Amino acid sequence: MIRFEDVSVTYDGEAAPTLRDVDLVVPEGELVLLVGPSGVGKSTLLGAVSGLVPHFTGGTLRGRVTVDGRDTRTHPPRELADVVGTVGQDPLAHFVTDTVEDELAYGMESLGLPPAVMRRRVEETLDLLGLAELRDRPIATLSGGQQQRVAIGSVLTPHPKVLVLDEPTSALDPSAAEDVLAVLQRLVHDLGTTVLMAEHRLERVVQYADQVLLLPEAVLGPPAEIMAVSPVRPPVVALGRAAGWDPLPLTVRDARRRAGALRERLAGREPAPAAGLDSQPARRNPALPALEARGSGGGAPSRGGAAQVTAGKGRGGGFPLFTRRRTSPAPFPDPTTPLLSVTRLAVRRGRVEALRRVDLQVRAGETVALMGRNGAGKSTLLGTLVGMIAPTGGTVRVAGLTPHATDPRALIRHVGLVPQEPRDLLYADTVAAECAAADQDAGAAPGSCRALVSELLPGVADGTHPRDLSEGQRLALALAVVLTARPPLLLLDEPTRGLDYAAKARLVTRLRALAADGHAIVLATHDVELAADLADRVVVVAGGEVVADGPTAEVVVSSPAFSPQVAKILAPEPWLTVEQVEEALRA
Repeated sequence: MIRFEDVSVTYDGEAAPTLRDVDLVVPEGELVLLVGPSGVGKSTLLGAVSGLVPHFTGGTLRGRVTVDGRDTRTHPPRELADVVGTVGQDPLAHFVTDTVEDELAYGMESLGLPPAVMRRRVEETLDLLGLAELRDRPIATLSGGQQQRVAIGSVLTPHPKVLVLDEPTSALDPSAAEDVLAVLQRLVHDLGTTVLMAEHRLERVVQYADQVLLLPEAVLGPPAEIMAVSPVRPPVVALGRAAGWDPLPLTVRDARRRAGALRERLAGREPAPAAGLDSQPARRNPALPALEARGSGGGAPSRGGAAQVTAGKGRGGGFPLFTRRRTSPAPFPDPTTPLLSVTRLAVRRGRVEALRRVDLQVRAGETVALMGRNGAGKSTLLGTLVGMIAPTGGTVRVAGLTPHATDPRALIRHVGLVPQEPRDLLYADTVAAECAAADQDAGAAPGSCRALVSELLPGVADGTHPRDLSEGQRLALALAVVLTARPPLLLLDEPTRGLDYAAKARLVTRLRALAADGHAIVLATHDVELAADLADRVVVVAGGEVVADGPTAEVVVSSPAFSPQVAKILAPEPWLTVEQVEEALRA
């Protein structure tokens, strides 16, 4: 179905090819998973299948790519539309209509399908992806995960022979991701659809793959064989390596069947806190002595926060285009009182009651993970904390200030937000220019932001334009921009979207250091492995309400939806991460 013959792709201005000498065949009716670190060419390979590379991206493609017998060099994307359906990393770039139902029908209209067929397929797709209640909703009012499901649905309705999916579950909650992957598996098994998918959250998808393609080596093989040599691997495989299992398990079920001896070795031992902090909310913060000695000094301004104009209405109401301005440092927060206090918060967005009766307190040095299904209200809560959204009831206090009623120039000294869409923070022409502006805005030493970029994402050149970065690379750059200012309260919305395991580990190390230094961190995430590795507390939001709030181990171990792989394998014992298990085995 898909054939690469000695394919190399070199983008304009780049000295080395992004893809080099790729030679492979993907048979009809198989699900092939692309794995590898960020920036090794996964999106480029997918683009070569859909015809976007080089017809849209530019650059030089050497060799030959054929899809169902059509040469992509001579067939631009419009001539492949009846064969290949594509969903990129950014759902917003995919949409051409205003409502969910219209978007699902658009591709079929372009192909001239009969109205009766279109109606039937729209109804089937609404049911398959759990979108029936959203059929009349404007796409701009949906959450990020809901938009991603609509984007996937819009390429399913024309029934293409090949599906090309770039990070298809990155914005989905665990249950929605399972639903989407089950639909893809049904298409592969029942209809013979060929699926080519890049995904960093391997714990979600590797068990569904027929074959795995490892880049940049371009080695194609069975999942178990590739995972044995891959530098990126899901926790279940990493745990198998730590325990010495052979062959390595790919699913939680396989690992549980083999975990008896490991449970015996761990019996009577207590896991160390994953984030290196006591998980009790009422604890005396380990950074307290340093904070007390520091007194009122040491804060830093943030280029993130409430100084913005709204950019669109995506993700439940719009994300900020942040203004950049020099500000004097804020006094460091008093560690004995909550830095963030939310009391009976209510937010109404038109006819939708987005939040109701929300109570939340976060102290300096705490890391809190907000979890919940798509559309639960997590991003709305973060938007309220930076003054983007005015409450319809209750109170919000950040360092004693009411965000929506505070001059943005004052508020940005206390809180910074990294939104789901990193482009909302990036507007310079090069990485170097972005970093120079971030240093100036934060009053930081020249080179501070660039050092963070190098730490989070090694190998990115100064002259690279942000739009030429992958989604994960753009996110890392946006994180570095906000972290340069070291805001006392840091808010992150899906901070690991598009990041590979190595980049995520570097991010966790940086965030742990900030928390140890007294910064409060609140992150909205569907990444259960990140929450297990980093958070002191987990707050579960459902239907706009807080339904659980407690220490991470207590909340996630008892949850089938939000439990990490290690917890599922070793339940009911409170082990959360491979790192904890490895430390216990070494002791």
